[in-house]
Amino acid sequence: MKTYSAKPREIERGWYVIDADGLVLGRLAAFVADRLRGKHKPIWTPHLDCGDHIVIVNAEKVVLTGRKLEQKVYYRHTGYPGGLKEERAEKILKGRFPERVIQKAVERMISKGPLRQQVLRKLHVYKGPHHPHAAQKPEPIDLGALNRKNRAVEASHG
Repeated sequence: MKTYSAKPREIERGWYVIDADGLVLGRLAAFVADRLRGKHKPIWTPHLDCGDHIVIVNAEKVVLTGRKLEQKVYYRHTGYPGGLKEERAEKILKGRFPERVIQKAVERMISKGPLRQQVLRKLHVYKGPHHPHAAQKPEPIDLGALNRKNRAVEASHG
């Protein structure tokens, strides 16, 4: 029995759209990371990018469980001495670019390696309910219906 290894021309990429309204951030990011990498496909090959394009809409309505909204801190460095900056998740979600919370969560779930940037280019996150990928005819995925834990309980929504 020989191990099957896909060839680049055999890979078919689909387009899928996920509405992040009320979904738990970590569960959404884990699902999306698997789909971007292509690990859900039977032809998955470690050295090739086998994944699909994922469009996420309503990024500002994603939910963080527990007290992560106030306690989760994102760090960045300006490159100058003493230039460490920090920002809370709540401020980012209510700010100008709430899609960065989802992008960072997915990015940190994909292993660092030669394929990382190629895989992340297939992630498209948008603030509102509209996206410019209608021509690709993305199929909707209802992540909340796959597992009840994927959707946050309204009482914990801060």
